[in-house]
Amino acid sequence: MAEVRSTTVLPAIREEIELHTADGLTLVGELAMPASGRVAATLVTMHPLPTHGGFMDSHVFRKAAWRLPYFADIAVLRFNTRGTSSPRGRSEGEFDGGAGEAHDLRAAVAFAHERGLPHVWVVGWSFGTEVTLMHGADQDIDGAVLLSPPLHRARDEDLERWAASGKPVLALVPEHDDFLKPDEARERFAPLTQLELVAVPDAKHLWVGERFVRIVLDAIVARVAPEREPLPAYVPTSVVQ
Repeated sequence: MAEVRSTTVLPAIREEIELHTADGLTLVGELAMPASGRVAATLVTMHPLPTHGGFMDSHVFRKAAWRLPYFADIAVLRFNTRGTSSPRGRSEGEFDGGAGEAHDLRAAVAFAHERGLPHVWVVGWSFGTEVTLMHGADQDIDGAVLLSPPLHRARDEDLERWAASGKPVLALVPEHDDFLKPDEARERFAPLTQLELVAVPDAKHLWVGERFVRIVLDAIVARVAPEREPLPAYVPTSVVQ
């Protein structure tokens, strides 16, 4: 048996994809599908701030795509928002501070539904939570998971729209977050009445370290495909790619 480490890549069907936005842009991404052919749930990921190094390969999302299709039969859709580059390529357009990125989120959710993928959840991280909160409540999704939400751009009215939607929202807030720590987060998120806020001891904004990656991935799976958790720490050596 091999221990799951930060570089462990497990079997999946990985496809380079393009998303097409309503305002005429082409965005690049990847869809990682369970090799089993069974899909228990689907994650549409919204990456951290691209002007500060965020992109589709930001480490938590990359590891989700490497592990969750195999461990949990979860499809993981990652993509670069407008103007963002990664080894996969550059998405057209320019960074728009969360406004134009509404089209990007809608294009990703639409793509998931066009592919017939079930139980679509949006998972935002940092800036990605802002796009999710500002523009996700009216999307055809089951709910949202927020990693390190800073609440720099989303406003009370955005949280109220989510509350009115009734869709479940889980927020994982690091104890030592640079922007919004758990106690302040509980106050700021008050309008989003159905929010489940989990304070993560010792964690920081970027979730660096395998311990914290496992906490995040376990929490996501527990919410979107609870019958698939907890995630194993070891896998047969023969399946590691």
